[in-house]
Amino acid sequence: MNGKKRILVWDLPTRVFHWLLVVAMVGLVVTGKIGGGLIEWHGRIGLLVLGLLVFRLVWGVAGSTYARFGQFFPTPAKIAAYLKGDWHAPGHNPLGALSVFALLAATLFQALTGLIANDDIAFVGPLYELVGRDLSNLATGWHRLAVNLLIALVVLHVAAIIFYVRVKKDDLVKPMVRGWKEVEAGESALGGGLLALIVAVMLALAAVYAASGVWLPEPPPPAAVQTPAW
Repeated sequence: MNGKKRILVWDLPTRVFHWLLVVAMVGLVVTGKIGGGLIEWHGRIGLLVLGLLVFRLVWGVAGSTYARFGQFFPTPAKIAAYLKGDWHAPGHNPLGALSVFALLAATLFQALTGLIANDDIAFVGPLYELVGRDLSNLATGWHRLAVNLLIALVVLHVAAIIFYVRVKKDDLVKPMVRGWKEVEAGESALGGGLLALIVAVMLALAAVYAASGVWLPEPPPPAAVQTPAW
């Protein structure tokens, strides 16, 4: 016996969110870089990502133990303890938590600016009509610039995972697939029941509906051009 016990760290909703976001992010990069006819799919995937983020924000409050933001929020005391080697707990470590919050913030920024962006050709975000051309152009510039920061954060996140697997011999991937992890100390995640899940999903769907712009009135048809009678 190695003195370790198996506990549930990541609940199923957290794991589903994580891997759906991974797939969606790959889809966004591919469709955004290729452009053309795929830009419509870029917008649709962006709505999916917004829904996922809203779900995660709600689940970060109402989910199970290690999914809650309050449990792994990286306070200065936690970061100092981790750097000294005195921090031992399941879930995100303080530096990993910094990465998670940075990724969530950067992804949310991309999703929100994408809602009012345009591609100067045929595509406009679903809420473009609410802001007009000038603000849309500004948001488009932010959207195109900030994607580089987001990609850098993703690369850093993946590099940190590889470092933990190869150097520290701490596999962070398997728990996000299976949910459980072998630890020396800690208790299985609690909370995040069916009611919390339903509320989180409903709020995510409501956010997607609001962001889709389907509730906006149809733009008026172009004015008819009078043809001279001569």
